[in-house]
Amino acid sequence: MQILSHSKFNDSRDRCNQGLQNLLDRLVKTMQRDELVRQTTNKLRESLQVDRVVLYYFYSQWQGQVTFESLSSKEFSIIGSTGPDDCFNNEYAALYLGGRVKAIADIELESIQPCHRDFLGNLQVRANLIVPILIPRGLWGLLVAHHCQEPHYWSPSDMEMMQTGAQTLATDRNILES
Repeated sequence: MQILSHSKFNDSRDRCNQGLQNLLDRLVKTMQRDELVRQTTNKLRESLQVDRVVLYYFYSQWQGQVTFESLSSKEFSIIGSTGPDDCFNNEYAALYLGGRVKAIADIELESIQPCHRDFLGNLQVRANLIVPILIPRGLWGLLVAHHCQEPHYWSPSDMEMMQTGAQTLATDRNILES
């Protein structure tokens, strides 16, 4: 049986403590980031008076999913939904990388790709407003407001409010480090 020297035991304990501290630090940062996203989406949904505000997070190049949502009713939940791969391509990504804000008052009247219209219809979307969340290394995600029950005409102040929300998220250190 090998007996650890006092020095080796302390080194091992210190590494374990450092590992636990690193894990705790990451957990705290994740909780702070999640709370900021939750507060931002809730505030936007209430201010815009819409059915749903979501964060669509890109986990790899143009592949993502809805990771947060604020809902007026549970029936509008789309948490975990992914976008249609064939619709969101480099062309659309480039537009959002350039800061594009897209407001659609009524998907039934808007000139959009059929796959996009079908995708939105399947999510019960009647109107949507999309703003990019841009961080120094690129497009981190999309902040999206959906109105499901009827058309919704987006005012310049609605668009500005969403852009402010996206900017709040884009400049948070916990998001910049994620």
